[in-house]
Amino acid sequence: MAITAKMVQDLREKTGVGMMDCKRALEEAGGNMDEAVTILRKKGIATAQKKAVRAASDGLIASLASGDGKSGVLLEVNCETDFVAKTDDFKGLVKELCEMALAKAPASPEALLSLPYGKDGAATVKDLVVAKIAKLGENLQLRRFARYEGDLVASYIHAGGKIGVLIDIACDAPLANKPETLELAKELCMQVAAAQPRFVRREEVTDEVLQKEREIYRAQVIAQGKPEAIADKIVEGKMNKFYEENCLLEQPFIKDQAIRVQKHVESLAGKNFMVKRFDRFVLGEGLASSACGE
Repeated sequence: MAITAKMVQDLREKTGVGMMDCKRALEEAGGNMDEAVTILRKKGIATAQKKAVRAASDGLIASLASGDGKSGVLLEVNCETDFVAKTDDFKGLVKELCEMALAKAPASPEALLSLPYGKDGAATVKDLVVAKIAKLGENLQLRRFARYEGDLVASYIHAGGKIGVLIDIACDAPLANKPETLELAKELCMQVAAAQPRFVRREEVTDEVLQKEREIYRAQVIAQGKPEAIADKIVEGKMNKFYEENCLLEQPFIKDQAIRVQKHVESLAGKNFMVKRFDRFVLGEGLASSACGE
């Protein structure tokens, strides 16, 4: 597979590694971006998970919660330019899509677009989007949404709609209605937005992820000339660091780095408060270009 300059540049932005190293890694990986990242990590010259992902399109991430706090939605709508993203027409469209996703609980973006729209129900939500495309003169795309129902659902939008978090919490009704519990839920959303965990707890990390990380860490240790006899102990130490960085409850709390998130939660809400899941959206994350088609 021919390695293009754009592929090299994309890998460089993702890893922070020099151009020639990126090119060689892509050649070794046959053009596979994820495998090239792994190759660079094994050589100890890339950090994989924590590099910022450049937003590839414009638009907005928005959230909406029900009045009782038991359901919520996080939604991303893309457009081509920041100019359109700031218009009242675009913001109004995003708000309507959030309201319908929350009220109707569609299973997918396609299902949401197929919902009836208007007083007589003759049109669909997709017709609404198409009308906005004609008015605004840009392609618009309902890219994705997450919708939760539970004891307590909280959300947080950061950087004017560039990052969004939705979190699902299990707790009893009296606890869910306390102001301090609502504040804790907001803090957890902010933690997810800032610290970028991939999992809630270490038990959720898949065997595939664990095996890949161990292989990478072992390759790094051997490349540093460490004896085989102590390599496994060093790798396990690195795995503990991996859990600390990637599991929400094991991360240092953003407002007090001396304590873990789990301890902070227990100190405020006890053990009858459990984070079940979360979603974190970054605007344009993973999209190849700034334009987004219908």
